[in-house]
Amino acid sequence: MSKQFESQHIEWKEKWHNEYLKWICGFANAQGGILEIGKDDQGKPVGIRNARKLLEDLPNKIRDLLGIIVEVNLLTVNGKELLEIHVSAYPNPISYRGHYYQRSGSTLQELKGASLDRFLLRSQGRTWDSVPVPGVESNHLSITAMNQFRKLAATSGRLDNSDLSISETELLEKLMLTEGHYLRRAAILLFHDTPERFITGAFVKIGFFRSESEVVYHDEIHGDLFSQSFRTIDLLQTKYMNAAITYKNIQRIERYPVPRVALREAVLNALVHRDYAVAAPIQIRVYEERLKIWNPIVLPEGWSLEKLLGEHSSHPYNPGIANCFFRAGEIESWGRGIQRIFQACRESSTPEPRISLSGNDLWMEFPFKQNDLNPIKETLQETLEEYAQTSSKKKLGNGLGNGLGNGLGNGLGNGLGNELGNTKTRIMAEMINNPQISGKQLAKILKISTTAVEKHIKQLREAEKIQRVNGTRGHWKVFDA
Repeated sequence: MSKQFESQHIEWKEKWHNEYLKWICGFANAQGGILEIGKDDQGKPVGIRNARKLLEDLPNKIRDLLGIIVEVNLLTVNGKELLEIHVSAYPNPISYRGHYYQRSGSTLQELKGASLDRFLLRSQGRTWDSVPVPGVESNHLSITAMNQFRKLAATSGRLDNSDLSISETELLEKLMLTEGHYLRRAAILLFHDTPERFITGAFVKIGFFRSESEVVYHDEIHGDLFSQSFRTIDLLQTKYMNAAITYKNIQRIERYPVPRVALREAVLNALVHRDYAVAAPIQIRVYEERLKIWNPIVLPEGWSLEKLLGEHSSHPYNPGIANCFFRAGEIESWGRGIQRIFQACRESSTPEPRISLSGNDLWMEFPFKQNDLNPIKETLQETLEEYAQTSSKKKLGNGLGNGLGNGLGNGLGNGLGNELGNTKTRIMAEMINNPQISGKQLAKILKISTTAVEKHIKQLREAEKIQRVNGTRGHWKVFDA
């Protein structure tokens, strides 16, 4: 005889107790199941003495206390009388004494808080972002946010031109963001200046961490979701992550540790698909060697992390929000967001992100690519500045080569010498990029002293490569590009 196991749809109990009405409630709120009375924890029949009386009493008790109809069968196995209570899945929520239970795997869970909210909405065929919000009207929304959406939608071409010129109220109806006289939650998040007045935690928090417990500085990003997405990406790239700057001739090339396409997709994924019933903001932690994004998430029923990371169709948790971001051209509708993140990292030769899921907590971690020469360059920075002011790049390479040793010195010395020999070209590139740039700003970008910058500028002016127009308050003009 094959060994039996309890499962999502089967539960064994040796005797009947009224508290087992919770299990029946849990089956009704899940996918249905069978409660078998008269079996031990191993599934072995032990029988029950009052089986025939329970056969008469239980259907009425379950109907009166739970409001559902079940099928109760009397069985005899190896001379032992058992009861099987067959429970169907119910489309409406079932409660027992004011509490809601649900079968999950082989366990019974009481639904509370955000979990209960999700369950009640799902049983009504609703999504979280489709719930109407009383007390908010279309004239309370941000005209700036609405106009920004119109511009994005016009550029994407995903709304007819005729829809772009209608009134705000008509546009909200067109986007299915209203219900009768009420605005839906999606409309508040998408177009209200302060959505957290109505939805706690509807903002983004960014912090720079020296360790897991030591935050150095942090920022909060508030406003409508479109503004949050733009400002979050911009702040991460201008304040929290340093770009590696290289030059092709005089063209300045910036390379961030997380590719912009991947970063943008990750931020949008967190904003559009997060569970807003959880009263906590999206959290982005930046460290010296990695970036982590956290957001609460609810996967479609039956999905796992493996399914999320693999090829799948689009199942947005907030379809109203997702539709507007799609119309604005910010996201696609094919369920390829995570695949696009991995693809962008591969194309830029940066490490792929690590994604983990614990309960409803989704973490996406981007490791930064390490450059083995960086620590050496930083250690030698002061020496390089002195050489930059007194030596040609060939002399610098040879000098550093002798100092560091024949093998390492020649290779590293020549490489760093070439880099510093291009300092003038880099200065000219920065002047083209920002004609009002100052000597202090150049020193900070190039990581050399202001004295070294001034010497390079003097040499460039003497060579008639650059000219200062209108004095100290003027701008730079580059002649030889």
